[in-house]
Amino acid sequence: MIELLDGAVEEAYASAGLRYRPRFTPVMRALMVCEPSTIGQIAEAAKITQPAATQTVALMIKEGLLASEPGPVDGRQRLIRLSPRGRAMLPRLRECWQITQMAADSLDASLSRPLSQLLDEAIAALDAKSFCNRIAKARTQLSSAEPLSSKSAVRKRNTGAGKDAAKKKRTSDA
Repeated sequence: MIELLDGAVEEAYASAGLRYRPRFTPVMRALMVCEPSTIGQIAEAAKITQPAATQTVALMIKEGLLASEPGPVDGRQRLIRLSPRGRAMLPRLRECWQITQMAADSLDASLSRPLSQLLDEAIAALDAKSFCNRIAKARTQLSSAEPLSSKSAVRKRNTGAGKDAAKKKRTSDA
C-alpha cells in the first residue's frame, strides 16, 4: 500500500518539476511551523523516530533543501532550517500537498470507510501491541509448530517410499 501511494506521490512531485521525496514532508512541515529546530524537535513535531529524522534531514541537506548550523550553546547540537532552495519550493509543495489531499479524499470516497479511519485503527492496534511483539509471537507459534512437522517429515522419509528407494539402492549397489 505504501509503495503504491508513495510511488504515485513521488511521481506527482516529479511531474511538478520537483526533486523531492514523500518522506521529506513530515520534516518540511515541522520546519514550516518552527524554524530553526533541532533534530529532536523535528522528530517530535513530525512524529517520527530520532534516527529517522536524522537520516531524513541528512538526505535533505544533501539535496540542498535544508541547512544546518551549530547551536548557540552547544556546538555539537545542530539547528536545522530551510535552505533558500527549500523555501523556494514551498509554494509548489503546498500545491502538490493540496492535490494529494484531494486524491486521498477521492480514494476515501471509493472505500467502504475512509482509509484514514482504518489507519487510525491500525495505529491504535499497534500502540496496544507493537508489530515487533506480533512478529515475536508469530515466530514462537511457528517454532513450536515446526518440530511436529519436521518429525512428521522424518517419519515419512523413514517409512514407505523412502525405505523402498533405499532398499533398491542397496540391491543395485550389490
